[in-house]
Amino acid sequence: MKDVHESNPEKVTREEPELADAPRHDMEEYLGGTIKARHGYIPVWLLVVYFVLFAWALYYAYQYWGGLGPGRI
Repeated sequence: MKDVHESNPEKVTREEPELADAPRHDMEEYLGGTIKARHGYIPVWLLVVYFVLFAWALYYAYQYWGGLGPGRI
């Protein structure tokens, strides 16, 4: 068995055993695996939904700001 100090440190590589159920590095678990979160991207359709809702909120706030509300004279 070789001692790590005697070998060349540039050639020393650590190989991690690959398991079938090994968690991915971008996956995080909370509450013992009940909640799983991963780092990723935001889908384009969801960005479109955010934009449409924001634009509707601006329109609604501008159109119906103050007064008694729509239909109430």
